Amino acid sequence: MIEDSFQHQGLRRKLVEVVKRKGISDLRVLDALMKVPRHAFMDSTFLRFAYQDQAFPISSGQTISQPYTVAFQTQLLDLQDHQKVLEVGTGSGYQAAVLAEMGVRVFTVERIRKLFADSQALLRKLGYPIRFFYGDGYAGLPAYAPFDRILVTAGAPAVPETLITQLAIGGILVVPVGDREVQVMTRCIRTGEDQFETTTHGSFVFVPMKPGLEER
Repeated sequence: MIEDSFQHQGLRRKLVEVVKRKGISDLRVLDALMKVPRHAFMDSTFLRFAYQDQAFPISSGQTISQPYTVAFQTQLLDLQDHQKVLEVGTGSGYQAAVLAEMGVRVFTVERIRKLFADSQALLRKLGYPIRFFYGDGYAGLPAYAPFDRILVTAGAPAVPETLITQLAIGGILVVPVGDREVQVMTRCIRTGEDQFETTTHGSFVFVPMKPGLEER
């Protein structure tokens, strides 16, 4: 059982207010942030920072994203109940938990075996009905496509063609695009079989998206 004390909940409430002041207006997103115990996703070394609006290191050289960034990406997805959502890059599992709290069906892919195993165990312990896959995020999950929404949680050098073709018509892909230093949050709406409407939404910094699998 994961402890979620009144102190944790109070700190989470303050975090939600911080994120709200930064411009997150979707009440469902804010409610999801309030429900997910972020401290459960962090190494014990950083527990005292769990409800600060900052990214922090996790295992395998990766990070748990800044709560504002998680909320920003989630808000851009414009989620509706029961939609099928592909997350590329499970990482700590925090973003997947936020998506699950939004009432959607979450399919999540992780390329690093340790992160895949750890996040799967934690999210199941927390009771989230998420489908987990150990695989190359660039490949997506063609066997389960099309998806209503696709969210990429690592910086890609360009919008991955393999992923955008797995969007349903009317579907939305959100991906940070750029080099290793900085990426631009990019939102692609599939308006037709070969038509896409693309908009950009500010600069962010993510770990780079890599092809292939890692057994570590």
